[in-house]
Amino acid sequence: MAAPRVVCGLVLPLVLLAATSADVGFRFASYINNYMVLQKEPAGAVIWGYGTSGATVTVTLYRDQETIMEKVTSVKAHSNSWMVVLDPMKPGGPYEVMAQQTFGKTNFTLRVHDVLFGDVWLCSGQSNMQMTVSQIFNATRELANTAAYQSVRIFSVSLIQAEQELEDLAKVDLQWAKPTTENLGHGIFQYMSAVCWLFGRNLYDTLQYPIGLISSSWGGTPIEAWSSERSLKACGVPTQGDLYNCTFPALIEDWRQTFHHGSQGQTERFFPFGFVQLSSYLSAPSDDTFPQIRWHQTADFGYVPNLRMPNTFMAVAMDLCDRKSPFGSIHPRDKQTVAYRLHLGARAVAYGEKVIFQGPLPEKMELLADKGLLNLMYSQEIQVQRQDKIFEISCCSDHQCKWLPAPMDAFLAQTLTLSTGSCHGTLAAVRYAWATWPCEYKQCPIYHPSSTLPAPPFIAFMTN
Repeated sequence: MAAPRVVCGLVLPLVLLAATSADVGFRFASYINNYMVLQKEPAGAVIWGYGTSGATVTVTLYRDQETIMEKVTSVKAHSNSWMVVLDPMKPGGPYEVMAQQTFGKTNFTLRVHDVLFGDVWLCSGQSNMQMTVSQIFNATRELANTAAYQSVRIFSVSLIQAEQELEDLAKVDLQWAKPTTENLGHGIFQYMSAVCWLFGRNLYDTLQYPIGLISSSWGGTPIEAWSSERSLKACGVPTQGDLYNCTFPALIEDWRQTFHHGSQGQTERFFPFGFVQLSSYLSAPSDDTFPQIRWHQTADFGYVPNLRMPNTFMAVAMDLCDRKSPFGSIHPRDKQTVAYRLHLGARAVAYGEKVIFQGPLPEKMELLADKGLLNLMYSQEIQVQRQDKIFEISCCSDHQCKWLPAPMDAFLAQTLTLSTGSCHGTLAAVRYAWATWPCEYKQCPIYHPSSTLPAPPFIAFMTN
């Protein structure tokens, strides 16, 4: 993965998209197939494909040979495409979908079977999202754990470059399938994403209804490769990482608008969007590129959701470092914890559960200059393991500022006191975990005590 470029993983719910143009006979769109999951209520699932211009297409949903519903449309002349929106369905299945084209006295029929209704999530990103189950910790055990998850269906998109946005897939690596040892562990960085699978598995354990997972990741790609020209123009033409605090929120907004429009309004306009904050890297430059990207991933708030990134959630991963990863330290193997933290965010943001899904952040600071102390008051309880170099203060004198360590002095349930005695000038700011490799594996100094979620990195400036 090319380091200072994109978020390690993106996750968002999906209802099927709109059409393309090519007269290729009567068929479904590339990703409508056996074993698929269609989006459940409140959305209506979109079924579409291609046919003969002017022909009538009837789409019928069956269960146990009983007709559940029937929708009729016609093939558009300019695109040779057709589309219907099914009535909203409760989660469950299996169903059969039949599409029949009638043109004069000619009829063609298509069928897909073992179709479920549930929630569909798209998992996208770079090489950390590309890593398969065979590459992670406890791979053998994880690959064997599929029997209970046959209602979690998986799909993987091929890596095909395109000069412009596509409305249908050029090629598919793995058509919709039930999970198996073979398709979950197929090769290195090939087929199904481990984070995606584990995320979906965790959601299924909670929701107990079908989950569809679409994997579409490409190692080393910059955010520009996943962005439309529209969203890039909204931020100017950025140099890699320089405007990430604009390009990432712009990408999210553009995807939301595009999916909403492409699904005839069935995808929520502000659908939930989750991401993994940049992890650690042993060989990265000693500058603050990684910390800056982590900060920019939150649009410079330090947390999500926020005003610029509504309905989003984030998994902190800076404490999941892996010195001995055979794939390089940039590719840590603990994807179970990443997926677990992501699924907590989804449960809170997407499903409205009252669960803790993010680690502690200070909500107030109090400078006791006469005592050389700075109090950080947190909104949550904190579990503290003393480390003296992970907090830094910006100390300014003679119009110059430099960062100095601020050792921990004391802590209570929701308050941490830092020593500022090393600063003999004006204290301008404080920052936490502002390093490429801030701590060893699950050994950062601040976690939430019950959820074991790490405090995210932050920078805060003093105000009068």
